[in-house]
Amino acid sequence: MKTFFLTDTGKVRDHNEDSVIIIKNSYNEYLLAVADGMGGHKAGEVASAMAINHITDKFNSLERLGEKSNAVNWIRNEVAQINKSIFEYTAEHEESKGMGTTLVVALLTSEYLLFANVGDSSGFVIKGEKLYRVTKPHTLVNLLVQSGELTEEEAEHHPRKNILMRALGANNPAEVDIFDVDCDIDGIMLCSDGLTTMLNNTQIEKVLVGPGTLEEKVTKLIRKSNIRGGTDNISIACLQKNEEGGI
Repeated sequence: MKTFFLTDTGKVRDHNEDSVIIIKNSYNEYLLAVADGMGGHKAGEVASAMAINHITDKFNSLERLGEKSNAVNWIRNEVAQINKSIFEYTAEHEESKGMGTTLVVALLTSEYLLFANVGDSSGFVIKGEKLYRVTKPHTLVNLLVQSGELTEEEAEHHPRKNILMRALGANNPAEVDIFDVDCDIDGIMLCSDGLTTMLNNTQIEKVLVGPGTLEEKVTKLIRKSNIRGGTDNISIACLQKNEEGGI
């Protein structure tokens, strides 16, 4: 396995509210996670850091994830704990009112692959030189697309496309989507919406299945996003199964 993650402030924002991590345990089980914070007075970066630090600490405290059902329960429990911690923090810090974060997670073991998300950070798999989106963004616009009120083309240019319907610190209890994915994949990519609003799936796929090391591909995606405007922070976490070939 080969892994790499990178975060960038972008060209417009004056600070980075994203947090990202990839870790593995002694059983070669992997956790990948990206969080995109929101809120004034730099509270967004506090929220995203709380999410990533919590899930990192809890993963590191486990010997191993165990059966799939245990891992699903673990995700639900840790997401609930993060949500609770953010609400407690905002109750004690008036200036952080409105603080929250998205969270997208992938757990890979020899037996299963799980994705989980709250908000509009995204999880993808790469298989057979094709990129497939696993998660669904919890945005107002996506809700309207799902209900048939908007087409995908209309959604792409909708003025309210960034309005979130779910985020940690915004909804209590937290609602997390969990996806059970076939392990027979070539790679995993998680990202904040700073990437997906600048590049479409075809553009991302072209880079990921093209030439270069994993580090070069991730760096190239961030560079391309910044060339196109870099209107938000950009964070990417990638895992490549086969170190010898392309992702």
